[in-house]
Amino acid sequence: MAVLLIPNATKDHGLVVTKQAASLLGQYGVQVLMTDTGVPAEMFPNVTILPEETAYRQADLVVTIGGDGTLLRSGHACVRFRKPVLGVNLGRTGFLATCEVEEMPEKLQRLADGDYRIVRRGLLSAYAPQDGQHTEAINDVVVFGDSRMHPMDYSVYCDGSFVSSYRSDGLIVATPTGSTAYSFSAGGPVLDGAADVMVLTPVCAHNVHTAPLVFAANRSLEIVADAENRETCYFCADSGTRHALLPGKAVRITAAPGKLQLITFQESEQFCAIENKLMRR
Repeated sequence: MAVLLIPNATKDHGLVVTKQAASLLGQYGVQVLMTDTGVPAEMFPNVTILPEETAYRQADLVVTIGGDGTLLRSGHACVRFRKPVLGVNLGRTGFLATCEVEEMPEKLQRLADGDYRIVRRGLLSAYAPQDGQHTEAINDVVVFGDSRMHPMDYSVYCDGSFVSSYRSDGLIVATPTGSTAYSFSAGGPVLDGAADVMVLTPVCAHNVHTAPLVFAANRSLEIVADAENRETCYFCADSGTRHALLPGKAVRITAAPGKLQLITFQESEQFCAIENKLMRR
């Protein structure tokens, strides 16, 4: 078995946890891979350092060392190369990165033994027909204005049928995976990660009766930046590159074909994370 380690040097100071993970995996008979993107080879004498694409192709599994953001950034490559991923949590919460540092000896041993299961999480695809811009999201697609000084107007359609108009600071379309992130902060529901749905959550809507809406994942949502808007709107996926959405233009959001494969060790892991890391904070 070959495992690719993806560290976050900002969170893992001196790569201490990464070295511990590499040492444990080596003791368990696992070949450890890392990419050549700034990792000092002399710090990892028993690790195979490879170009990024080669490392992903040769790995059987991926382990990220950081937080949910680290797993999200690597997650898109994991989807592309169809590699299951386990996150070691060095962040504040960790809904995706569910292995805590003190759990590494046990969980990395189980990983080496094949004693784990894989859960598949759906992604979103966002496409702007007017200029061909396309992006995919593990957590969410967010439509927003360039300024918080005044809200923007949006119209939402589902499979071509009008749903509602919103005057708000923005709109979030989240996967069940992303329902515990920005969408939750904006008042959206926490969704079962296994549910085949997506949730639309307005951000600071100027309407006291506005509520989040849950749609089946096979629906096609279209968000139109109303022509009356005075400024350009934007959309982005997972807080990545923002794409312009001019007044009168639309972004179409559907389920993406790929799946994120998360490594887990018990069926209730998501609900334990919700209870311990969200409800008791």
